[in-house]
Amino acid sequence: MQRKRGTLTIVGIGGSLRPRSGSLAALTIALEGAAEMGARTELLDVRKLDLPVFVPGWGRPPEAATRLVQRVGNAQGLIWSSPMYHGTVSGSFKNALDWLELLAGEEPPYLADKAVGLIGVAGGSQGLQAINTMEFVVRALRGWAVPLVVPVAQAWQAFDPDGLPRSEALEMQLKTLGREVVAAATKLSSRAPEQLHEESVRMRTA
Repeated sequence: MQRKRGTLTIVGIGGSLRPRSGSLAALTIALEGAAEMGARTELLDVRKLDLPVFVPGWGRPPEAATRLVQRVGNAQGLIWSSPMYHGTVSGSFKNALDWLELLAGEEPPYLADKAVGLIGVAGGSQGLQAINTMEFVVRALRGWAVPLVVPVAQAWQAFDPDGLPRSEALEMQLKTLGREVVAAATKLSSRAPEQLHEESVRMRTA
């Protein structure tokens, strides 16, 4: 797979298996913020992807997994949004991330040179635990998590039945995250590959 350069593309991955997902609503708004900055955006809904469970050493990957890794591989930035289940990300969301192992053989591999924005949506009072988990995954996949994160608490009242935020402050936070991802992805895309590699090595060996 050859990674495309040119028009900046931000891909959102998220949602849950619930028909009315707060994490999907949050992701949609964050992508709107990215689009307002001129980026091309695409939303990959975990529920619609309908991915089988990832099995290491899978022969020919299923079409849904191939589509996922192609979209991610060709993107300059990503936004991840997961519900928080039992203090961490949902199983369906983690399974989607596991399929990114198919990017191991790319050059650069995995999420190298990509900016990633993180959203955690919880039914209770906090969503930071899911965000912390996602940040570990971003590092493992050699991506660059943007400093701004958006934990959404009490999602059952944060969005209306149409998926719109009930709070202007929440809408602004989510759109700002989308803009931050575009800004970071623009900077990363403008650097020479060898410069990014040297910076990555310095950060991981410091």
